Amino acid sequence: MTARQGGRPLIIGLTGPIGCGKSTVARWLGERPSVVVIDADRVARDVLAAGTPETAAVYARFGDELRRADGELDRAALGRIVFTDSAALRDLEAIVHPAVRPRILAEVDAAAARGAVAVAIEAIKLVEGGLADLCDEVWLVTCAPDVQLERLVERGTGAHDARTRIAAQGDLTTRLRPAATQVIDTSDTLTATRSGVMERLETVLARR
Repeated sequence: MTARQGGRPLIIGLTGPIGCGKSTVARWLGERPSVVVIDADRVARDVLAAGTPETAAVYARFGDELRRADGELDRAALGRIVFTDSAALRDLEAIVHPAVRPRILAEVDAAAARGAVAVAIEAIKLVEGGLADLCDEVWLVTCAPDVQLERLVERGTGAHDARTRIAAQGDLTTRLRPAATQVIDTSDTLTATRSGVMERLETVLARR
């Protein structure tokens, strides 16, 4: 079933580099009545909750020392491993991504049952994780490099760590651009950017 069959709402995928405003754009879209936002990171956290088969697979691959005293996965320690080891990141994604997709599909179905006109799926791995093929629209959220760094530092990330995280993604914008139906540059003021985002939303809804 494609995104437009069976009475499904319009599905918009939001992706792009860290610090460029995906979550802000998603929040704005969610302010419009009958638009439901699905955060793929939140779904992935649910997948790696205590006791899931995926969490057991993470311990088997990365070591039982990642199990905290309270039984939960030490996500910060896992993050430090995969941010500096591309092979480890691929292994983690191979564990998590197959479990994320069906959960997101279930949430899309639930949104459709509630009468949603649109669903926005926010996911940094929208394309690589195979979620883009669920979407009618793929919006690539970008910003100027200096703005990206400034935003990460303002969140409390040290400048060195922020640069490391940005570098770890490589030229993600260039890689994702071919999959994008819209490019949202958030370098401007919040007011101007929000106005542009909501105008684009109304345009794609009207086209449908």
